Amino acid sequence: MKAQRGASYWGIMVGIMLAVVVIKAALIIWPAYWDNRLINASIEEKLRSSTSSDPAKFVQDLEQQFSLNNLRDLKAKDIMKVSNSGGELVVQLDYEVRKNFMGNVDLVMSFEKQFDQRAIKAGAK
Repeated sequence: MKAQRGASYWGIMVGIMLAVVVIKAALIIWPAYWDNRLINASIEEKLRSSTSSDPAKFVQDLEQQFSLNNLRDLKAKDIMKVSNSGGELVVQLDYEVRKNFMGNVDLVMSFEKQFDQRAIKAGAK
């Protein structure tokens, strides 16, 4: 008698369920990482082009940029600290995004980065 080969019904069902969970997680995580990429690009561009060393003006300009990029869930003043260090701006970005996954299970994505205007302007030359 030959042994049966191939995937069983339950094996296929488990594979489909795992694929659904992975796809759902990717669809939940992707927007947060995309927004983080937009935030980082906006900060770098504003630091590169900014002539003012006023932190309040910088945050206000970023709020406008966030609005243009359709980043409505995040406010610049809530996710970053902007300080003036030696006439140059330093931005400390630190925030987390919490998204519901299934039931009472949440996915938490934490983003942290520091931007130094002096280093960004030196890298652009």
